[in-house]
Amino acid sequence: MTDHIVVLTGAGISAESGLSTFRDNGGLWEQHSVYDVATPEAFARNQELVLRFYNERRRQLQEAEPNPAHRLLASLEERFRVTVVTQNVDNLHERGGSSNVIHLHGELTKARSSGYPDLVYDIGYRDINPGDTCERGAQLRPHIVWFGEEVPMLAAAADVVSTADHLLIVGTSLQVYPAAGLVHEVGLDVPITVIDPGEPASVSRANVIRKGASEGLADWIAQL
Repeated sequence: MTDHIVVLTGAGISAESGLSTFRDNGGLWEQHSVYDVATPEAFARNQELVLRFYNERRRQLQEAEPNPAHRLLASLEERFRVTVVTQNVDNLHERGGSSNVIHLHGELTKARSSGYPDLVYDIGYRDINPGDTCERGAQLRPHIVWFGEEVPMLAAAADVVSTADHLLIVGTSLQVYPAAGLVHEVGLDVPITVIDPGEPASVSRANVIRKGASEGLADWIAQL
């Protein structure tokens, strides 16, 4: 039976494609406070600013390309069953070739109804503007899990992690909860590898490779 590799990814893997993240630069994202663009209260307070901000992020994403780390993860599917659980809202894993991706914090290329959360739409790289509504008349918003909101895919991700034969953590400091808690769902005898150039949070029994995502992944795969 083919081993199941579960990969937890974070901002570090997208940074190599030139994408900024929520938690870069002391809580600023493209010079905006997360409290101005990434909370339900911000959307209620200044809908136009929030929509414009994510429209700009969508255009930025359209110009970005998957980097070697994304493609290396996709190449693992030639030999293993692979599930990627990502904190990132971009689509670079999919564009890099990964076929099984769980997005914990939503997806930038989707919109959802602000009044009926189950109404979700693929919008690609198009803008969302004030006055754009779902079929039931509610304003559309980015399909992003904002600060203070529940993480709908968390339970599904926990179930996946619990079935891992190897847990690989790439480009995340493991300091953001509830996503960081997923490491505790893995079996006690399952090897854990952390690839991050900084000082990731301590994970007991983890093999830590202190390199960037692409270089560290290349080294790890070469040892398989």
